[in-house]
Amino acid sequence: MASAFMKGKRTQDWANLLLAACLFVSPWIFGFTAEVMPSWNAWIVAVLLGVLATAALSIFAEWEEWANLVLGLWLIASPWLLGFAANANAMWTDIVLGVLVVAASLWAVWDVHHPHAHA
Repeated sequence: MASAFMKGKRTQDWANLLLAACLFVSPWIFGFTAEVMPSWNAWIVAVLLGVLATAALSIFAEWEEWANLVLGLWLIASPWLLGFAANANAMWTDIVLGVLVVAASLWAVWDVHHPHAHA
């Protein structure tokens, strides 16, 4: 039972780890490394997401998924809160990856509270 429970979480945690890697390299891929605010935002959030995903892969705790959710919401709001919404590449990168992080986190939280929904 515990093995099946952990197996369900690994998909979302691997997804968040992959999204963290994508976010980390996004300033180079989409060409906004010259802008300090969006670049550092991407790198800092990517490291935090990566640490949380790695921790969740090691020992799952629901709070990690909620923390990922907050980071995803931050990514969505950060172009306006940090003032780089005029940079379309940085803005859309943060919005798209933020939505994907939020979706993976909500999926993981849903699985915690509905463990038999997939049976």
